[in-house]
Amino acid sequence: MNSQLTQQEVSFCSYIKGSRRLSNIFWALIVSAGGLGFFLSGLSSFFNTNLLLFSDSTNISFIPQGIVLVFYGTVGSILGIFLCLTIWWDVGFGYNEYSKEKQKVTIYRKGFPGKNQELSLEFNFQELKSIKLFLRDGLNPKRQLFLCLIDNREIPLTGSGQPIALNEIETEALKLARYLNIYLETD
Repeated sequence: MNSQLTQQEVSFCSYIKGSRRLSNIFWALIVSAGGLGFFLSGLSSFFNTNLLLFSDSTNISFIPQGIVLVFYGTVGSILGIFLCLTIWWDVGFGYNEYSKEKQKVTIYRKGFPGKNQELSLEFNFQELKSIKLFLRDGLNPKRQLFLCLIDNREIPLTGSGQPIALNEIETEALKLARYLNIYLETD
């Protein structure tokens, strides 16, 4: 019977979306455009030359309104660059690999460039205690899966962002608990 198991039954992966989402791209563009607009309005008031196509900012006095516009524009532009780089690097992307053949669970996530750019955790099946399903409804619903270890650590298995549909996360939790032969608990 073991010889008839498919590769998918011996190991499988679940992928986590990173920061490359349409909503993140939208907000990065909005913040960048707003920051650039404020910055150019402040410079227009300083140079008494209109640098914007859609409005005339030369009537604004540089002190104090122009300085504030330049400050807000600089902060907005820096935040926009940060958001764009986060999307470019796809921070948060990763996968969870469950392998009966190796008797290991591998959790991989991408982070910001640097010394700890990639996070890779491996756990033996003997270290696993349960799968925890965390559900909170309301204005800010939260639906997450955690891998609970014997030493009481809880490792998140789902990414952040929009909440997963209730039936999907319940199905995923049951599937994982059966596959890993561990308990399923709810919070």
